[in-house]
Amino acid sequence: VVEHDEDMMRAADFIVDVGPRAGRKGGNIIAAGTFDDILKSDSITADYLTGRRAIAPPAAERGWSSSIVIKGARENNLRNIDVRIPLGVMTCITGVSGSGKSSLAKGILYPALRRMLFDTGVKPGDFDAIEGDVRLLRSVEMVDQNPIGKSSRSNPVTYIKAYDEIRKLFADQSYAQHNALTPAHFSFNVAGGRCEECQGEGVIKVSMQFMADVELVCEACGGRRFRDEVLEVKYRGKSIYDVLEMTVDDAIAFFGEESKKNATCRRIVERLQPLQDVGLGYIKLGQSSSTLSGGESQRVKLASFLTKDSAQGGVMFIFDEPTTGLHFHDISKLLAAFNALIQRGHTIVVVEHNMDIIKCADWIVDLGPEAGTAGGRVVFEGTPRELEKCTESHTGKFLRMRAKIMKNEK
Repeated sequence: VVEHDEDMMRAADFIVDVGPRAGRKGGNIIAAGTFDDILKSDSITADYLTGRRAIAPPAAERGWSSSIVIKGARENNLRNIDVRIPLGVMTCITGVSGSGKSSLAKGILYPALRRMLFDTGVKPGDFDAIEGDVRLLRSVEMVDQNPIGKSSRSNPVTYIKAYDEIRKLFADQSYAQHNALTPAHFSFNVAGGRCEECQGEGVIKVSMQFMADVELVCEACGGRRFRDEVLEVKYRGKSIYDVLEMTVDDAIAFFGEESKKNATCRRIVERLQPLQDVGLGYIKLGQSSSTLSGGESQRVKLASFLTKDSAQGGVMFIFDEPTTGLHFHDISKLLAAFNALIQRGHTIVVVEHNMDIIKCADWIVDLGPEAGTAGGRVVFEGTPRELEKCTESHTGKFLRMRAKIMKNEK
């Protein structure tokens, strides 16, 4: 089992911990053995399991005064329920699998708000009305784990709009100006500077008919994606291909050295910083979006919202199980990104099972108590501390257990 869940680790007979970090900084066996053996290691996993590091709930509860209320939700197994969603804080929709969480968030809340705010989108599931302070919302965004681009040339640096500034920087170099190279020549999405043999992909796909396609490195450009004259343009000794091969961490360090003197470098760092903030410092700038996991794609989308001029609040962000595939350390960074959005006046709604996220929420909507026809009703609404006292809630039971474990470890 490839897993991050603490309960699975405790139940395992043997654990192999890989790291110490992600991407190029990973790939080593940090520890291997029983759960107790892992606890004795100096890995990041052990730090969280032993309590040397911890994801602590907020020191003080965030208050709220505005909210919206979904009235009469009855899509799929939802039993004509009324649900309150506070604005300006983080709400977790919890419950066992099949309890009606996605029906509420993705089937009713998101499409209904899209129709109310923009008069567009798919038809929402069955419900009576959405009441309350809807006027305080200016937009709603569903941040799911779908790929960030359909093209094999799409990548994180293009998605967050940092590549526009990088292309401009290279076009400003004297060699580029002497050869009349514009920012468009440094794009692999349009003809001009890209290698036309592979159309800027760096590889050639060979159809094998009844077998999986084979990818071969393009012989014309050697996998470097651009024409030779474009690759001759250098910024501080690096070509455009070299920059695309950098990790986010490396690129921030590289451009950061000149950011005080060069405004374009400063804008590049500002665009890249959110990727590092959400824990994606290990991915390459030019990495194909098709190689990103669902969780990585979701965090790239989150980073794109953090890069936007979002000083003006009023956006509701809906996340569907964002912790899938995330380590404790990644979850800590994810929560920091959520808090950054809330501080700017936005609202976070999360469909989640992870106890670390649930205990850090400001408001919980727990559905159930069971799945299917035995679910679909509101078991609990309130704060995480109040949920721990709810005997009918499965989520409350495990929240109490997690609190006891953390107390014992301390």
